[in-house]
Amino acid sequence: MLSGAARAQDAAPPAPTTDPTQVRSGAYRLDSAHGKITWSLSHLGFSTYYGAITDVSAEATLDAKAPGSSRITVTIGTPSITGLNDKLDAHLKSPDFFDTPKFPTATFVSTSVEPTSPTTARVNGTLTLKGVTKPISFDATFNQAGLHPVDKLYTVGFDGRAVIKRSDFGITAYLPMVGDEVTLRLEGEFKAVP
Repeated sequence: MLSGAARAQDAAPPAPTTDPTQVRSGAYRLDSAHGKITWSLSHLGFSTYYGAITDVSAEATLDAKAPGSSRITVTIGTPSITGLNDKLDAHLKSPDFFDTPKFPTATFVSTSVEPTSPTTARVNGTLTLKGVTKPISFDATFNQAGLHPVDKLYTVGFDGRAVIKRSDFGITAYLPMVGDEVTLRLEGEFKAVP
């Protein structure tokens, strides 16, 4: 017979929850290996061009009882903005686009969170990009929360989507042939801060 302690030790961890009211409130940090932004825009009207932003860090404070009180701050390393093409990547770093030597980071700071359903919210805040600060919003969807099966850390997962105008931030090269509206797809796994 196994003792109670041995049985508890052998018991599987509880399954992740898809109920956001069961999320642990507190401080979280983005797992940078599982936090990415994919961007897309119209390319001359012929296609939709996709790229990625891979240097993303974020801190969040989640309040399961009052989700409107939750907050997030995101920092992006602009040299990591890639079009998955070496020649284009070099051009993206130039003053035509992100001027990364002069503006090596972009930041988003939330100002409010508006729940739009039990598992979705509109996150409002300010984006500072290429020295310009403007209000933007993104739609966030809660995926699940629980102990991660690999690292055994308490993890909360979200997806998100935003549409911004690059001209609002002084990035006007090749307008209107190359699209002004940029769609951002956001994915993130946040680890509870001990």
